[in-house]
Amino acid sequence: MTANRVVKCVPINLTLVVDDHPLYCDAMAASLSTAFQMQQVKTVNSLKEAYAFLDEGHVPDLVMLDLGLPDATGLSGFLALKDLLPDVPILVISADSSDETIQTLMKAGATGFVPKDAPRHVIADALEKVQEGAIYLPPNFCPAETSEDAQSIDICEISKRISRLTPQQSRIMNLICAGKPNKLIAYELSVAEGTVKAHITALLRRLGVSNRTQAAVLVSSVMSTQITEVDARAQLS
Repeated sequence: MTANRVVKCVPINLTLVVDDHPLYCDAMAASLSTAFQMQQVKTVNSLKEAYAFLDEGHVPDLVMLDLGLPDATGLSGFLALKDLLPDVPILVISADSSDETIQTLMKAGATGFVPKDAPRHVIADALEKVQEGAIYLPPNFCPAETSEDAQSIDICEISKRISRLTPQQSRIMNLICAGKPNKLIAYELSVAEGTVKAHITALLRRLGVSNRTQAAVLVSSVMSTQITEVDARAQLS
């Protein structure tokens, strides 16, 4: 079971909080520093700011990440940070607390999940689990049971769907996974934003999903390596 998966215990000296709400960041930083006695807490409000912090050579012992960042789509922010920090625990704190989202995050390597509206004692429980090297999941989380055969069939079918995308649709899908909004995708591909929207509508239909988040989850489920912003740009060269 996913809930029994254990990661190595790491002392938490530097915590990176990534959330687009400054007031929430400040409140979380204050709680981590006082109530939870974290030595160092750095807050940033976007994926871009997180990249900049990491580019300075900092390596956090824990990342607390909100999925709803302005420059990320669906799970793309998590996937990008996990790719950059494969050995660092990432505790996701998000308003999207559906079982599907939580299960996908766990499969992708998250250390735990805390609902955004969780009280302080729940955050304390989650941090205690992380410090013990364990995984924290909400008490009401109900993972879906799937057989290995069903998973193999799903992966095969999803791979076929992805292979049917046109080259331009594949480029756009990669940029979606890298967290690019439509306007920036249009700029990087030198096309009109309306053209990008038309391609997205077509690729969603081919993938059999209804929105960008579902598409990103679908693609990430069969990718052996996560697509970061650098990877997406490489597709354009």
